[in-house]
Amino acid sequence: MKDRGITLIELIIVISIIGILAVALGFEFNGWMGGYRVESQTKEVYVDLMNARARAMERNRVHLVDFPSATQYRIREDTDEDNVPDTILPSFPKTVQYTLNCNGAGILATSFSFDTRGLVSPNRTLWFTLPANVNPDYDCIVIFSTRINMGKWNGASCDAK
Repeated sequence: MKDRGITLIELIIVISIIGILAVALGFEFNGWMGGYRVESQTKEVYVDLMNARARAMERNRVHLVDFPSATQYRIREDTDEDNVPDTILPSFPKTVQYTLNCNGAGILATSFSFDTRGLVSPNRTLWFTLPANVNPDYDCIVIFSTRINMGKWNGASCDAK
């Protein structure tokens, strides 16, 4: 009668295959998680901008978005109606993990405002500087005077989706 069982060689081959798959999936998982973090931060900035626009129209006050550093942004409200935003909204400034860029001018010199009708001045494009292994679906925001769109940065501009 023939013995049933596995040989040491077969066992080593199976363990090797499982090890290779685990390593490959680990790298894939890290890239996927990095992309998820960027998308999450892009969506958070997008929601904050949309809320600032809605709040400017609702309260009939100018709101200014500015960037105290390359990884922070804040939204301020003009509470004394002199068209100079002076009160930082609660929960701001907010910090993001990756560096924000804006229209190639450097983030520190960049700001834009929502007027009492919710219109943006001037138009801007925001995008994140990312490591090479991170490839999210959304990593930039295009801000036009009448709308705000998320998109994918292609190296020169934001392709709105």
